[in-house]
Amino acid sequence: MNLDTRQRAMLEEMGIRVFRPESPLGLMDDAPPSPPRGGEAAWAAAAAPVARPGAGLATPVRIAAPALARAQAGEIAGMDWDTLEQAVASCQACGLCKSRKNTVFGVGNRQARWLIVGEAPGENEDLQGEPFVGQAGVLLDNMLKALGLSRAGEGAQAAYIANVLKCRPPGNRNPQPEEVLQCEPYLRRQVALLQPQVILALGRFAAQSLLQHSVPDVATIPLGRLRGQVHHYEGVPVVVSYHPAYLLRTPQDKAKAWADLCLARGLMQAAPAA
Repeated sequence: MNLDTRQRAMLEEMGIRVFRPESPLGLMDDAPPSPPRGGEAAWAAAAAPVARPGAGLATPVRIAAPALARAQAGEIAGMDWDTLEQAVASCQACGLCKSRKNTVFGVGNRQARWLIVGEAPGENEDLQGEPFVGQAGVLLDNMLKALGLSRAGEGAQAAYIANVLKCRPPGNRNPQPEEVLQCEPYLRRQVALLQPQVILALGRFAAQSLLQHSVPDVATIPLGRLRGQVHHYEGVPVVVSYHPAYLLRTPQDKAKAWADLCLARGLMQAAPAA
């Protein structure tokens, strides 16, 4: 990939050394990395989220939808952007409505070709009502800038950012299956309205939520095994990568995240012009 001075600077801010080899391979080898020492157990450890006080073991998110959830999904499927945002703001479908300060609907250009999907709002997101703020947001913005994208961009430089959950779980604990279930129709409708050409799923719960109907037993597959290949959600290509919060704690995996961005950019470059 040919990078200009600004993009190289952004990569350096991400902690990725920018080489200038004579080889046409560019910054780094984009091939999927080999498993680290320790085999499958090491993959699982690398993909697991940082432990939080009071957080238990991850629970698969694929559960049967009750009749109420199906009925709500039918209503949500016909909403426009403004109505959908209002529905999220007033949602009381699960217990998260009792502890939230703000719902976190999403941010960015509603005609963007890129959709970035995270997991759940944290404390800063809950306070500001916007996804990916704080240090993780700064890193994500730098990752996007390295590709010439931003949440405030227009046209080919535009990106839209959303989360699987629209409310913060107390204490930043892991999302619970019923919470993911109740929020799924909101994200599904955002995808339908946006009609992105590529989705970047950041983190294990984002990957599980988006791929639960297309990848068998996805909840048992380490995040590292979902990387390096193209999945699909509602017909849209999906690339899985690490969550920026994980990368802040594990900076040695930033190079793998850059390879994921390159894969997503390749899909975008190959897509027909909108």
